[in-house]
Amino acid sequence: MLSKTKKQSWILGLIVVLSLIVAWWWLSVGEEVPPAQRQVVVVGHAGSGFFTPINPFNPLPPSSLRGIEHALDQGVDGVEIDVQLSQDSVPMLYHDPRFDTMTDGHGCVSELPAAAITALHYRGGWPYDWFQHEQPATFEALLRQLQGRARRTGRYPLLHLDLHEYDACAPEGQQYRRSPMLARALGRVLRRYRVPPKRLLILTDHPQTLPLLRAAVPGAQLAVEIAKDDDFTAGLQAARQQQAQAVVLHKDVITPARSAQARAAGLMVVVFGGRSAASIRRILACHPDAMEVDNVPQLLTLLGR
Repeated sequence: MLSKTKKQSWILGLIVVLSLIVAWWWLSVGEEVPPAQRQVVVVGHAGSGFFTPINPFNPLPPSSLRGIEHALDQGVDGVEIDVQLSQDSVPMLYHDPRFDTMTDGHGCVSELPAAAITALHYRGGWPYDWFQHEQPATFEALLRQLQGRARRTGRYPLLHLDLHEYDACAPEGQQYRRSPMLARALGRVLRRYRVPPKRLLILTDHPQTLPLLRAAVPGAQLAVEIAKDDDFTAGLQAARQQQAQAVVLHKDVITPARSAQARAAGLMVVVFGGRSAASIRRILACHPDAMEVDNVPQLLTLLGR
């Protein structure tokens, strides 16, 4: 058993830690942003974000069914989710290039059939696995879930579909060989569940896929993702050439000038990332049209929602 002195020291340490957390939370919230910045569309990044220990604590895997449901329950306008194609051409919800990084499986999504993928289990490590027992899901399973939710609420959420087309397990030079199959499979599932095209934004970092998506999912908005600072000019040009409706920029790529440049080209501006109050405030000051945020409660608080 702990001695009285050790027990008192442990309790004092706990009080200090809790006090610091409360103080940090109080300072991080701050005041609401100016009215001109409050019109941004709030989208949960990969559902409720990624495994994080604080700001906020999130034990739910990215693009998992519970993570998506949690974000929608918090009051977002929509969710961004990651979609890949299984070996048997089934669109799957999964973020990373390989299973080893986030599940008890191995290899890539392209190497396993859907039934084998949905039998895997997410592994986030301590303490996340105390709170989550999620398994990868098919995109169709999510659409069934959203169909039921729309019947209850009378509203279909916005869906930002982030296509992970690059196949890390494919031979050199063939990493995007399955992009046409992914576009067609996506179109089939979306039609089957009658997802309103106006509620869709489909984004890719491979602009050559955009014509395939336009044919497979007519009426959906299309976007080019720009994740690196040096890729902005080329990405903006590709978006214009391929007649995309938007660019999706990493939080470290967006600036007020680039936001204005994209708008001048007739493109919507979507930003992904942002967890701290300072980071979110900086992004909002760039006046994006939508924000795929890693910290939904923080953004909603700053917007006064």
